[in-house]
This record gives sequence, C-alpha cells and structure tokens, in this order.
Amino acid sequence: MATADQRTEAHTEAPDVWLPIPPDEIEGLPGGLRYVHWDAGPDYPADPERCAFYAVPYMKDTEVSLRPLSRMSRVRVVQALTAGVDNLLPGLSRMPSGARLCNARGLHDASTAELALTLILAALRGVPDFVRGQDAGEWRPDLRPALADKSVLIVGYGSIGSAIEDRLTPFECARVVRIARTARDTVRGPVHPLSGLSAHLPGADVVVLAAPLTDATRGLVGRDFLARMKDGALLVNIARGGIVDTAALLAELQSGRLRAALDVTDPEPLPAGHPLWHAPGVLITPHVGGPSSAFLPRAKRLLRDQLTLFAAGEPLRNVVATAG
Repeated sequence: MATADQRTEAHTEAPDVWLPIPPDEIEGLPGGLRYVHWDAGPDYPADPERCAFYAVPYMKDTEVSLRPLSRMSRVRVVQALTAGVDNLLPGLSRMPSGARLCNARGLHDASTAELALTLILAALRGVPDFVRGQDAGEWRPDLRPALADKSVLIVGYGSIGSAIEDRLTPFECARVVRIARTARDTVRGPVHPLSGLSAHLPGADVVVLAAPLTDATRGLVGRDFLARMKDGALLVNIARGGIVDTAALLAELQSGRLRAALDVTDPEPLPAGHPLWHAPGVLITPHVGGPSSAFLPRAKRLLRDQLTLFAAGEPLRNVVATAG
C-alpha cells in the first residue's frame, strides 16, 4: 500500500498530456506538463489514469481512439483534431464529470475550403470527363459551365464556410448566399437562418454543404431539399455524409437532373459496388478535405495554443461539450 508521502507525490507530479504528434516536433509547448506520444498504437505510452489532456489521434478508427478514455479517470480535456466531433460525442459517457471536449475549429479551414473550390471547378468544367479522355487517348473538346456568374449557396457558415467564400470572391460569382443555424450580420452581408433554407434553394446554381452533423442536420438533404434545387444544379458536400440522404441523391443523379461532388458519403468509406460510385454526374473524393500539407503546421499551433491556456488555467477555445 502506498504511503501518505507517496500519495501526495503522485498528486503533485506533472499531469500527462497525450499527443498524436511527437512532442519534440512541437515548438513552444508550456512547461509543467509531462508529454507522451500516442497515435493509436496497440500499446499505451503511459498509464491512462495519469492523463489530464488527451489529443485524439487524427484519421484513426474512432473506437480505437476512444479506447483509452474509459481508463482516463483524471482527464480534463479531450482535444479533437477535426472540426466535426460527432464521432467523439459517444465518448462523453466515458469521461469524468466536467471534462471538456474541444473541436479543431479553424484547423482545416484552408485545406477544406481549397478542396471545396477544387470540387466546384472540377465538376463544373468537366475535369473528370477530360481525365477519362486522356486515359483513353481521346481529344474531347466540350463547352462547360463556368463558376463566373453563378449563384452559390453555402449551408453552414462557420469558419470553413467563411473560408470557402474567401476563395470564391475572385471568381466573379453572381451571388453568395450564407446559411447558418441562426441569423446574423457579417461584413460581407447577412447570414440567413437554417429555418429559411428552402426559400434559397431554387435560386442556387451551386449548393455547398459545410455544416456540422447534428440532430438538426442529419438527413437535411433529403427528397424535399433536392427537389427544390434548380435543374442542373451542383451539390457539393465537404461536411459529413450523414447530412445527405444517399438514396434520395442517387435518384436525382440517375435522372440526370442534378450533379454532385462529394468528399464525404453515407456510408463511409463507400463500399465497392455501391451505386454511387458510377452514378452519372458525380465526382467523389475519399474524405480528403482536411489531410493535406496544410494540416501539420496548423495542428501543431492549435495544440501549443490550447496547452498554453490549459497550463495557465485559462479558458480553452473551441469547447463544444462538457461531460456530465
């Protein structure tokens, strides 16, 4: 049995911080904390019960990433490296009361917005068809729609939605309409509430989904939503696959009335043989909005800044839920 002195020493030891990036690769980490590296490997780098700050491994199986939480009885912060945390919310029940779950708002803005613009331009200008022509050694000139003079509707106007508009600005769009959970004003113009979304759908040439997956947005893009989109419109999803009713979208794609560019799908990963793979008018990328060369430097800055606040006892940024 531990002596009183040993128990006191255990409580005064520096708390552990689990990082998915080797700590010696992150400049400026605050002192007074003990840093260990774990990126979802089979063995833990230290006793999970000593962990106070857990940065969740990026792009790993959710259940593997959540596995140590049931033993992290002293964890105070669980820091995601993703903007969406719908896959981590079930872990709240494994966290001690008062522990905070933080998302990575801002971390993926540049990369995801860049991919959104890539998907819009590639789908409108027919790049997939040109690539197929190149593979076949065939010259296939064609007249394709431009982004210029198009009306774009952004559903989900947080930091990623705003970053998408940043990148749309030079392309001479006729109009950008912004939708978020609640209405507000910005320097660019009004953000309309989600409750009024249906009124804006018929006028949009391009609809970009950038909203988090919540109870309010799950299945939001269903038969009624799609039916209100104009003929020939393009649906771009860089958010979460569960926002879209896949069967309803497939029906519209197969009819040829709508087109889509999807970085996320439901189910995901999209299994071989799924009809979405070969539906007409669809461009699919394998959930690569976040992982790019822009990720690592921004992830390091986020972790350093959050840990600096944590070490100083200051309020953390991006708290999205607190364990009860």
